[in-house]
Amino acid sequence: MPLRLAFSSNAYLDVPVESAIERIAAAGYRGIELLADVPHAWPAGLLGVQKQAIRAALDRHGLMISNINAFMMNAVADPRQPYWHPGWTDPDRHYRAIRREHTKRALRLAADLGAHSISTEPGGELAPGQSREEATAIFYDEIMPCLDVAADCGVTLLIEPEPGLLIERFGQYLEFAERVNHPALGLNFDVGHAYCVGEDPAEWVPRMKAHTRHYHVEDIAATRVHHHLVPGEGAIDFDAVLQAIAEHSPGLWVTVELYPYRDRPDEAAVAARTHLLASASRAGLEVG
Repeated sequence: MPLRLAFSSNAYLDVPVESAIERIAAAGYRGIELLADVPHAWPAGLLGVQKQAIRAALDRHGLMISNINAFMMNAVADPRQPYWHPGWTDPDRHYRAIRREHTKRALRLAADLGAHSISTEPGGELAPGQSREEATAIFYDEIMPCLDVAADCGVTLLIEPEPGLLIERFGQYLEFAERVNHPALGLNFDVGHAYCVGEDPAEWVPRMKAHTRHYHVEDIAATRVHHHLVPGEGAIDFDAVLQAIAEHSPGLWVTVELYPYRDRPDEAAVAARTHLLASASRAGLEVG
């Protein structure tokens, strides 16, 4: 089965979603990760006519939704970090409820648009004085109602391990998944994040295949500092990564996520696809 490449609309924060769809298709991708956030598809304020406009644009340009990104919450505009807050584990139960209810809306949006999954953050930053045990218990209590909504919607809720947040490593994800034990839970395997925390992505692909439902790819410098780079500009061996994905997770979407390139998203999208196509060719893989 050929590799399926998509591009995340979170690199196109300065244009409407219809423009992002058109430009991602023009770069040669067959899938788009739709941002459930401003200015694209913030679920709390998305009208039916806007959903229909998204469907029409996808049909017009021949794109499928690879995943819905419910991780970023620029709409809330928290001054500390516009992507991580409100977090699942915020000590303020009213503030973290914004994350929970956003996730439920994003799940329903996915069902409306025919998407199979949404991705979310892996807990949040530990607050001063907050233990991992306390944060994990809060995360569990908050995410369980969302997983029930996911099951009702026929959508999978994907946790994305992230450097600096509660769940950074795959082992931590596995511990949490065992505790949750819910069929609607899955893993968004971010190749760059794995590299950041010292876990070889190509080695972990087969280990996590039972949980993985979607991939994010971006390059990371040899320093392992968490900053997304265009594939080919960092130190990740994409020949090995794509070979592992093709062997162990055939048919899953591989979405390029390059939100730092909002000043030149078209250039980044084309360069990323060119490098990944070359890697796939060297590995003897077909790209759909």
